[in-house]
Amino acid sequence: MHKCKLISTFAPVQWNEGFERTSHFHYNYINMIEKKVVENLVNEWLADQDYFLVDVEISTDNRIVVEIDHADGVWIEDCVALSRYIEDHLDREVEDYELEVGSAGLGQPFKVVRQYENCIGKEVEVLQADGKKVRGVLKSVNAPEFIVTVVEKVKVEGKKRLVSTEVDHTFRMDEVKYTKYLISFK
Repeated sequence: MHKCKLISTFAPVQWNEGFERTSHFHYNYINMIEKKVVENLVNEWLADQDYFLVDVEISTDNRIVVEIDHADGVWIEDCVALSRYIEDHLDREVEDYELEVGSAGLGQPFKVVRQYENCIGKEVEVLQADGKKVRGVLKSVNAPEFIVTVVEKVKVEGKKRLVSTEVDHTFRMDEVKYTKYLISFK
């Protein structure tokens, strides 16, 4: 269930004439918490909630970062409740860890389909693989594709000037560098 990681550190020893050449190695064992264990705990807590899991990251020093999201935003009280739930189900005597539970964050790139679905009708920015940014309104999501409506100036036959027109652009989630919600203070 838990992996154990061996961390070795070398303590340098000064070499002196007449003394035996030795080196000292110090070994520390860190019980590694498995990502799947934390994901299962989060999903158990989420079963009765309208929240959804965005991501779980565990670093080599057992720093656990859990990101959740909700269509109406994330409440601090719920982050605290989830944090307590996780702590109640992990044994600090067996594995030492640091835990951080929070929201996925406004303006951060989307990581899961549900984040796309929650932003339908809202303005987003897409960074394409070629580095070009597109800003527009997220029109629809049919994973792995999504459509963004962009206002573009196009040439219309019989008109001298370019005309602003809504144009739909279809993207694949796995072919863009990121998509994120654009915060507007208008």
